[in-house]
Amino acid sequence: MNITKFIVGLAVACTITACGQVNEILPEVNMDFPAIIIKQELPREMVLVNPWNPVPEDYEADLIHVTNGYYVDKQCYDALNEMLDACREAGNRPLICSAYRSYNTQTWLYNRKVNQFIGYGYSRQTAEVRAAEIVAVPGTSEHQLGLAVDIVDSRNQNLNSSQENTDTQKWLMENCWDYGFILRYPTNKSDITGIIYEPWHYRYVGVETSLAMRDSGLCYEEYLGVD
Repeated sequence: MNITKFIVGLAVACTITACGQVNEILPEVNMDFPAIIIKQELPREMVLVNPWNPVPEDYEADLIHVTNGYYVDKQCYDALNEMLDACREAGNRPLICSAYRSYNTQTWLYNRKVNQFIGYGYSRQTAEVRAAEIVAVPGTSEHQLGLAVDIVDSRNQNLNSSQENTDTQKWLMENCWDYGFILRYPTNKSDITGIIYEPWHYRYVGVETSLAMRDSGLCYEEYLGVD
């Protein structure tokens, strides 16, 4: 399967709850634009992964346990813990609900979603398209880097737009940059990232880059496309 052509063909986007159930239908992602494909000559923490730029074949995550059975790459471990500690000290209740995923895990999640849609009566081709709207095609998920985490408010563990209204997300959106993290899929940028708005998905890129992105207002694809 040609992953690039497959992903570019996606349309309706939806999100899932922390337990994996379809929770909300969101506006369509307009994929009719030039994909930003870059040559991967970036520092390790800045590797771009999206529908058009898969995880580099030579990339290996250096994993360390962070909490509740979740692992992240050692490169972001200290910064992540510092950010979460500061968030808690501010009176919030951040909870990691996803972190590193292996290729095999991503494949299992994707295939499970495909089979669910087939069970709903969709053809395999349509089921694959619908599944990829919810679970990234293996090889194109930032979670395989170990540098991305999904963080929710423990009082609202739904992965949908309601997250942006929680105190935890308000704090993280304002302060994540100081710890080298970015809100990877911001609102009104889906046509560029190829991913729906996710007010829970944070990616480590290093403090210098995160602060520059905060000041620029650019999403990651736009930032990397600037000479």
